[in-house]
Amino acid sequence: MKSRTAGPVAAITGIGVVAPNGIGADAFWKATQAGDSVLDRVTRQGCEHLPVRVAGEVRGFDPGSLVEERFLVQTDRFTHYALAAADLALEHARLGRADYEDDPYAVGVVTAAGSGGGEFGQRELQRLWGQGPRYVGPYQSIAWFYAASTGQISIRRGFKGPCGVVASDEAGGLDAFAYAARAIRHGSRAMLVGATEAPLAPYSVVCQVGYEGLSTAEDPERAYRPFTAKACGFVPAEGGAMFTVEDAARAARRGAPVRALVAGHCATFTPPGRPQDSEGLAHAVRGALREAGCAPEEVDVVFADALGTPEADAAEAAALRAALGAYGSKVPVTAPKTGTGRAYCAAGTLDAAAAVLALEHGVVPPTPNVFDVCHDLDVVTGSARVTPLRTALVLSRGRMGSNAALVLRKGPQSGA
Repeated sequence: MKSRTAGPVAAITGIGVVAPNGIGADAFWKATQAGDSVLDRVTRQGCEHLPVRVAGEVRGFDPGSLVEERFLVQTDRFTHYALAAADLALEHARLGRADYEDDPYAVGVVTAAGSGGGEFGQRELQRLWGQGPRYVGPYQSIAWFYAASTGQISIRRGFKGPCGVVASDEAGGLDAFAYAARAIRHGSRAMLVGATEAPLAPYSVVCQVGYEGLSTAEDPERAYRPFTAKACGFVPAEGGAMFTVEDAARAARRGAPVRALVAGHCATFTPPGRPQDSEGLAHAVRGALREAGCAPEEVDVVFADALGTPEADAAEAAALRAALGAYGSKVPVTAPKTGTGRAYCAAGTLDAAAAVLALEHGVVPPTPNVFDVCHDLDVVTGSARVTPLRTALVLSRGRMGSNAALVLRKGPQSGA
């Protein structure tokens, strides 16, 4: 296949992770590679009586030690995660203010979010109805908004380039990479891109209770088991990942490590309420491979969407077979999110982080809590699989019909 893209190539040079299984790329990868499952009972105050019993909570995160007070008081937990992850991504890329202070318009920010600042919004609404309007803080108008993270990162860092927020259901985390890659092709030096979520406040959990496919199982080891006969849905999670994406040639000139190349992306839409539909996702896979100039047999690992319902899992398996042909049953498939939970828009970004690190280390991480696979897929279970990796395919399906596929290629300086 020949790639249809031209011009500057978008490269991932930095990864910042705030996840239930670790803060920072190194801690996240260590737990992901080991197949650790950190799913546990929900402990957030006010959620005790709600039917969602198991989730992936970010533990040990101290926002006060990572983010200035003036930004903390203006923002919700999901933006705290984004601000911290953005710092980590910039540090990982060794991109400092001196690299862009001559032209702050050359660096932008794009994030995706689905739930927004539910915890902040709930607190202020309780003040409104419990104490009166004069007790509602002025930041209620912005902190709940799903675009808050993009705005606060750009303000805090002085980025004045193309900024935006992607609102395309759970697939938005992968769609944000396409936005960033397009900005790089149009002349931007760098983009901060990613997604974080904090959907475990009482108000947010209540909003999720009606979601088709949400698991209400009480045993953390059995609550989220996609691709098995006992699949009973997914469990929610918080956290996410941010990335520094740069023009690959410019990054190489300044000595930054090119960890992976954003090679291809495609998004499609399927009418909502049809988890059994496979063609939309299959079309997204074909489109992403076409843009990347990648033949099906060149895909070395698939990071699955793994919704965890029988219909959706069967559709995803069918989509891979339809898009990759006979190779769809042979390519290694993994879903590390079964050990951390499904963080909505941020699920795709956490998978993308795991994919970049897998390419760097030549290791396919396992799918925690999954053993008895009942679909015609080579799902990596039990322990990690060591194998040469050059190309990763990351998939995401939204509950409301959005589909996205992202192709990542190993960077020329990303190690073994």
